[in-house]
Amino acid sequence: MKQMKHIKLYFLVALLAISCKTIQETNTTAVKGVAPKAQDLSEIQGGMWIPSLLEGMNEREMQLLGSKMTAKDIYDVNNSSLKDAVVHFNGGCTSEIISPNGLLLTNHHCGYGAIQSHSTVENDYLKDGFWAMNYEEELPNPSMDVTFIKRIDDVTSEVFNGITESMDEASKMKIINQNILKVVKTVQKEDWQDANVKPIYHGNQYLLFVTETFNDLRLVGAPPTSIGKFGADTDNWMWPRHTGDFSMFRIYADANNRPANYSKDNVPYKPNHYLPISLDGVAEGDFTLVFGFPGRTNEYLPAVGVDQIANVLNPARIEIRDNALKIVDSFMRKDADIKIKYASKYASIANYWKKWIGESQGIQKSNAIEKKRELEAEFTKIVNEKDLVGYKSLLSDFEKLYKEIESVSLAREYWMEIAYRNVELLGITFRAYQLEQAYVKGGEPAFNKAKESVLNTYKGIYKNYSAKVDKPVFEKLVTLYVEKSPKEYLPSTMKGVNFTELTNNIYADSKLTTLEGTEKLLSGTPEEVIKKLNEDKAYAFGKEWHTIFYTELEPKFHALNLEIDAVQKEYMKALMEVFPNNRFFPDANSTLRVTYGQVRGYEPRDGIYYETTTYLDGVIEKYVPGDYEFDMPKKLLDLYNAKDYGQYGESGKMPVNFIGTNHTTGGNSGSPAIDAQGNLIGLNFDRVWEGTMSDMNYDPDICRNIMVDIRYVLFIIDKYAGAKNLIDEMTFVHPKK
Repeated sequence: MKQMKHIKLYFLVALLAISCKTIQETNTTAVKGVAPKAQDLSEIQGGMWIPSLLEGMNEREMQLLGSKMTAKDIYDVNNSSLKDAVVHFNGGCTSEIISPNGLLLTNHHCGYGAIQSHSTVENDYLKDGFWAMNYEEELPNPSMDVTFIKRIDDVTSEVFNGITESMDEASKMKIINQNILKVVKTVQKEDWQDANVKPIYHGNQYLLFVTETFNDLRLVGAPPTSIGKFGADTDNWMWPRHTGDFSMFRIYADANNRPANYSKDNVPYKPNHYLPISLDGVAEGDFTLVFGFPGRTNEYLPAVGVDQIANVLNPARIEIRDNALKIVDSFMRKDADIKIKYASKYASIANYWKKWIGESQGIQKSNAIEKKRELEAEFTKIVNEKDLVGYKSLLSDFEKLYKEIESVSLAREYWMEIAYRNVELLGITFRAYQLEQAYVKGGEPAFNKAKESVLNTYKGIYKNYSAKVDKPVFEKLVTLYVEKSPKEYLPSTMKGVNFTELTNNIYADSKLTTLEGTEKLLSGTPEEVIKKLNEDKAYAFGKEWHTIFYTELEPKFHALNLEIDAVQKEYMKALMEVFPNNRFFPDANSTLRVTYGQVRGYEPRDGIYYETTTYLDGVIEKYVPGDYEFDMPKKLLDLYNAKDYGQYGESGKMPVNFIGTNHTTGGNSGSPAIDAQGNLIGLNFDRVWEGTMSDMNYDPDICRNIMVDIRYVLFIIDKYAGAKNLIDEMTFVHPKK
């Protein structure tokens, strides 16, 4: 396969209409800045960098922090490099290859759904753990996949072809989308590979990613939840932490080492690179590189945008999830079957609930909004001094647009959090509503196709559904919507209603509370199905709300958001031009990124300093027998009492977690923590609560990512589980010795 052109740095993209050409201004200084001196190390912590663009300043910065690697050690198209061992795990997390036989390591919470799917009351792998002692015992997961990045190309000029400055934003985006389709269609790649184009710098640059996706993924090992999720929701986003948040899978391929659907004939994948594992541990000041697929950050939002998130949207989200979680938790604590059914859902909802709380508090504590206003004041001063006419209205445009979108965004968040995410019956009615709309827009063929998809989705939903749990959630959250959401988006079905009576009637009469009832509703001709749906009390209630969402909220939100995005794109370009010596990395958007830093403690508040590492001693200190968050297996307690740590202990203690200054976010879960020589030292799984605002305001003083020490992972696999077959296929090194 011929190598296509490597990415070039196009950081200031001016769309000039007169010649109908796209002029790309390469301004390395504007984006990269100047590498700081060695004593200014705190200034080079943070940032999520494109791995193909590390040569130059980023490479020098990493070396100042202690790295011994070159940029090509991390990303190389023609030779084996770290990127070949880093994998996008099931579209939402990151994983890494740790053996020549395709063995994958990721977080326990990333593999949670798979572990749950194989669990029953009789064989509860969530409670007891699971370990395959040979290939034959590994469990298939037909709905899961992993994706490798094979190549990254800059396609900015191709994507901007035909764009003129006089075009409105909708016209520009239409041409951009058409050009992206052309680029993807004509890209040079193998038949089994895919390609997609993603914007960076808020649409000022476009990158093409050539990928390979493998969908024969098998569960290999997972510790019990009492290890993999020790501390559960109480400790989530917190430090000190004592969690063994890991699980293991294996990639299988066909006889040619290429992607293939599940088959007993498939064989373990042979990677271009796998990570050696360091047994030397970490110390304060050690270099750390986290490599993965961070989901989304918004570092360059204006002050008004951050203010709206922290003080309008987050409080609404938090209150909704707080109420839902309390109800679900009360059922999970009393019923083992419900606990299994709702374990993954509860963890997912609780995760961002707690994150949003810390994020809002962190924004306030770090004075993020005021700092952005100070930056904007300086920006305005320079723009006026240099008479940069095109940039003068940007901040006032933001003020106007964010004011217009506030009530729409708030009502939309209420719908998303209540009707789509937290009240399961309303989510069921939403999918039925989509089915009806498929018939309205596409007739019987579209209806039949959508019906098959919806029924398959319902089978998965009802497997883990309890109307008994969902009913009080419905009553509480719908009541909350009526009380708190903007009144102009209130459905008539919610006006002047006794919600206790309404809830009782819906859950008593609706056929949508069971799979059997739903299948009966969906049987018959399209006309018969739609008639039966509209006579169902749950569907009738949800339909008007869903209609408001589709006909009012979404159109208004997207129209205003399109305008905001256009201003944000211009503002991003303006920031880099006005502040040429500042460091600007592209916001995360689930594309492959590198973030580098060091193992560092931090001071969350006056008089308190947190050390970098926790130990198994802390697990014992937190241990509460029988508690679903802080229980621990007897065998782990026995190993602790015997101090039987094997080669993984350190000075008679067993390290568990450590923290660093790496800039991470959702999607970095499962990312490898890599040392100065390119060896695996840990597994990223969380951030500290005080620093969760790093998605909008990274602060090197308090933003820390949390990692499982790889020695604790190995200790659990070897000494606790006895899975020496897995230990034997890994490669161990001692770089410090």
